Amino acid sequence: MGVAKVWRYSCGVLANPPKQHFFFSCWSSSSSRRPISCTAVCGFMLFALGLISLFTGHVASNLELYSHRFTKGAWFYKQDGDAPIDIWKSRYSTSYYGCSERGPHFASAVNVRSSNGYLLIATSGGLNQQRTGITDAVVVARILNATLVVPELDHHSFWKDDSDFFNIFDVKWFISYLAKDVTVVKRVPEKVMRLMGKPPYTMRVPRKSEPEYYLDQVLPVLLRRRVLQLTKFDYRLANDLDEELQKLRCRVNYHALRFTKPIRNFGQKLVVRMRKMARRFVAVHLRFEPDMLAFSGCYYGGGDKERYELGEIRKRWATLPELSPDEERTRGRCPLTPHEVGLMLRALGFKNDTYLYVASGEVYGGEKTLQPLKELFPNFYTKEIVARDELKPFLPYSSRLAAIDYIVCDESDVFVTNNNGNMAKILAGSRRYMGHKRTIRPNAKRLSALFMARNKMDWDTFSRKVKSCQSGFMGEPEEVRPGRGEFHEFPSSCICKTPFNHSNFIDKYNNHTSSGNPTHPESRYRYIHNSSGLDKKSLQKLY
Repeated sequence: MGVAKVWRYSCGVLANPPKQHFFFSCWSSSSSRRPISCTAVCGFMLFALGLISLFTGHVASNLELYSHRFTKGAWFYKQDGDAPIDIWKSRYSTSYYGCSERGPHFASAVNVRSSNGYLLIATSGGLNQQRTGITDAVVVARILNATLVVPELDHHSFWKDDSDFFNIFDVKWFISYLAKDVTVVKRVPEKVMRLMGKPPYTMRVPRKSEPEYYLDQVLPVLLRRRVLQLTKFDYRLANDLDEELQKLRCRVNYHALRFTKPIRNFGQKLVVRMRKMARRFVAVHLRFEPDMLAFSGCYYGGGDKERYELGEIRKRWATLPELSPDEERTRGRCPLTPHEVGLMLRALGFKNDTYLYVASGEVYGGEKTLQPLKELFPNFYTKEIVARDELKPFLPYSSRLAAIDYIVCDESDVFVTNNNGNMAKILAGSRRYMGHKRTIRPNAKRLSALFMARNKMDWDTFSRKVKSCQSGFMGEPEEVRPGRGEFHEFPSSCICKTPFNHSNFIDKYNNHTSSGNPTHPESRYRYIHNSSGLDKKSLQKLY
């Protein structure tokens, strides 16, 4: 129907009284009714057509964005595994952002004199396990209305690192950033310690304790003693908390816990060097240390030698139960080998010329174990390779080395892990909060059977099946229902949806599909931007 014909028909429909000719109703002045201006009718129709065009364009451009939320395996591959994605960046990441602002009804922190006493915390484990403990310690201090003393790091764990809090984290920043949430002091005043006349009372709370437990069991002790130390403080607070407390967790973990300036600058130096070699790179957190493998109870194909060596290490833990390696692998509890990590990445679509930064400790089997991964990805780098002799000052301190790896992994375009340990969870949560940068967790339960049968299928079939297995394990915004999973890995209370704006959506989509650098702009060099004191000339020196 032509535009003129539509216009004439519209005049008749809108203006004619029954049994009148449409032409007469538009133009006759003898009608008893007041005539309708054809200019007005035409303007109305053009406005309506404009609305329809805008709406249909909006629906067409956003149909995939909206529909992906209602389909299983939503965004990654169709049931047959044929629909490709961008393996470097999520298309939907720009629809979400980190939000941990303090609510209007969240009261300010009480001062030292008004608090219920001093809370000391002794953390446990490696750097990232201690990070979870520090985060929860701040929340517990808030629940107890207590003054938090800067937490004490673990010097006696397997890593045997004697670094203190101020060697790893920026203490002044930590105290000042949290000033409105919790009062933090560097130490208990000597006057208070003298009045006590004895060491602080210590107690260990059960894992995953609810806030009510702290109020019922811990607060009375704190009020009576005035100074209380909680020991082995890791995962001692419930996963599911009030939303304001969850947001406080995020403010601590993603903002207040800033590494010291030397660590930040050195970590960023490695990031810059990686980017000088490649426009984008993949960071792999490879946990394959002998003690970790022994603890898992899995078998990795090393024959009697492996069974004996890992069995001897396993004797260190007298309480570990006897496990069936085959059953553990079937359940998805075994970390992927370096070779399996390489096969997974190649099957997902990462090419042979992709640059890898591998963050790992001592790899069981050494170079022989790593060789298959290096053959799949010859551009293989570690902090030792990238930093060269400059790494020497950090070598005696495992936590500082872990912090450097943390920075490079956090800043990478894609983060991949072969395990579900503390660093993998903490980094996955950070990358979600900072812009849903691509984070790949292996679906070990399904992949294990596929790896065992890979010699019975051609590469295309294997690749298609890996892509199908990894649906829902690629770091997409809505992979996990809010409230499910570990909060440190899925900080759902601190992730908000961006209000829809049609023009912004088009701009973001165009940026996503352009040939520019695909990394998240807000996160690039954020470790330098956080008051590291580097100007442009200093930045050039990082190369």
